[in-house]
Amino acid sequence: MARIPLEDNFNDVINKAQRGMKISDAALAHRAEVTLEDLAVVKGGKPLVAVLRRVARHLRLGPDALEVLAEKSWYPDQPNFPTGFAAFNTAYEDMTVNSYLIWDARTKLAAAFDTGASCETMLDTVHAAGLTVRYLFLTHTHEDHIADLAKLAAATKAEVWASELEPAPIEGAKTFKENIHFHLGPLSIKTLFTWGHSPGMTTYYITGLSWPLAIVGDSIFASSMGGSPTHYADQYRNNVEKILPLPKDTVLACGHGPLTTLGQEKRHNPFFTR
Repeated sequence: MARIPLEDNFNDVINKAQRGMKISDAALAHRAEVTLEDLAVVKGGKPLVAVLRRVARHLRLGPDALEVLAEKSWYPDQPNFPTGFAAFNTAYEDMTVNSYLIWDARTKLAAAFDTGASCETMLDTVHAAGLTVRYLFLTHTHEDHIADLAKLAAATKAEVWASELEPAPIEGAKTFKENIHFHLGPLSIKTLFTWGHSPGMTTYYITGLSWPLAIVGDSIFASSMGGSPTHYADQYRNNVEKILPLPKDTVLACGHGPLTTLGQEKRHNPFFTR
């Protein structure tokens, strides 16, 4: 997959945190001891370093990581999977969205995660590798992630699964509880409920590939995380309690933006550094 830009700029991170914490511009400017004019400039995308560092501390964001993001001086090292994993990036309106495929090299049994705007390239990979897609898992049901759900389900005849908190909008779909395990030969897929961005946001933790893998949907992005104006605290807590304790070499396959690793995010994600 070609290099994908980071999903969020530094001001997107500030706006997500401020909106989620329900802090007004006036209150944030007062707490950070900056002017409303300078705050507006920073929120508009101009990296006034002294201002963004002051603001970061009052939004529980890491000032160093936020400054690095503003400088655009970091991009995550991309992990290599020799086999058994493929990522797909498709255009949806004014953004791009990711979907993923894993498989057992011996049995050729596969699982798909979301569909993106189009499943055509994923289906090309399935056919070229001679795979049988047994499961089609949804991280959540926002339209950009399931735009081609009906087509992918019909083409693969796979079982469609989603969280019991956010069922898939397609006839015959099944739901799971948290901490359920699915298996494809030696591959194990565990469901973790990381809701907040959506009611049933699910992270799938997968072992048996070259690296431990977490397909996180919009729970976490490289240098950012999924926002929520109403359940920000829940999203943050679920990320901290369920994703951050995973092994540091876990690859994070995000709903938008590039692949990253948990170890890199603990050093470079403003939401998880201090």
